[in-house]
Amino acid sequence: MMESRGSSADVLLQRPWLPVSISGCQLLAKSWFGETEYHVLLTDMHCVWEEKMDAAAIQSRAQELNRRVRAPVKAFFSHLCEVVQPCLSGDGERPDGEAQISLTRQEEDISLRLKSELAGLPFHWEFHCTPAAVTLVCVQLVRPLLAMSRLLQRQVEQLGGLLVRKDAEIQDYRENGATLSRERLQTDVYEEQTYREDFMTKALPQLCSEQRDSLGFSIDLQQLYADIVAHRNTRKRKLCEEQLASEEPDLTPSLGDGSISSESGENSRKQDSQVDAPAAEVTDRLTTQQSLCVSSSHPAERPSSKPKKKKVVGLFR
Repeated sequence: MMESRGSSADVLLQRPWLPVSISGCQLLAKSWFGETEYHVLLTDMHCVWEEKMDAAAIQSRAQELNRRVRAPVKAFFSHLCEVVQPCLSGDGERPDGEAQISLTRQEEDISLRLKSELAGLPFHWEFHCTPAAVTLVCVQLVRPLLAMSRLLQRQVEQLGGLLVRKDAEIQDYRENGATLSRERLQTDVYEEQTYREDFMTKALPQLCSEQRDSLGFSIDLQQLYADIVAHRNTRKRKLCEEQLASEEPDLTPSLGDGSISSESGENSRKQDSQVDAPAAEVTDRLTTQQSLCVSSSHPAERPSSKPKKKKVVGLFR
């Protein structure tokens, strides 16, 4: 099934490790197939290998390995997903036996060679897996396994406490006259130290002998791995959202400051206008007084009147 959402590392982290057997070699595998890209992880618990390919690299390798086949990259990739995914999911080869996959080791690298048929012609593909970076190994394998170990240890502690309480309950029944109807149902009192020593003596050799044939990543452990990774992703997402929310600037104080500053600016302009008004009145008064003074100091000259001619009056009228 091809997926295209999220980066390959994020999607791959949510996949549990699946036990696979290729050419008699026991491995744990993880694989992610996008639209025209894939990311594969393999480990034998001694080393972790990976290969990551995009559309251009897939097209180039497909043409190099299949010179007689001419098809777009999606056609190559669709057939590759159909054939190889069952092999990397622990299902083995295809039921019809068309696909054959083999594993070879080359110094530190490993190669998976796939042979099948596409449109009646032989189709070949090779996975060239190289040692993965330490960071990727820690993220994809070490950290989840450590979390699984701590979780299972807590489960054992809780079960031990439950057994102690059950023993106390049974003892109370016995003291009050209760008896077992069948002798074979009787159990010993649980003592943690004694039980642990007996368990390690019996189970440890059996576990070491099983590792030769299988890596023991059962369905229950696969589900536990997936649950732990999903919980961590949810927690990480919540922390990121809270961090982003705390980093967002609060615009309310700034808006308040702006309104206050604008109000203060308007008030100052009003005060300035109120101060300027009396000043203008005083200036106008002074100007009027000066003009009056100038008018009084320099009176306007009256036009000179011509002397009237006196009529000559004779002595005798």
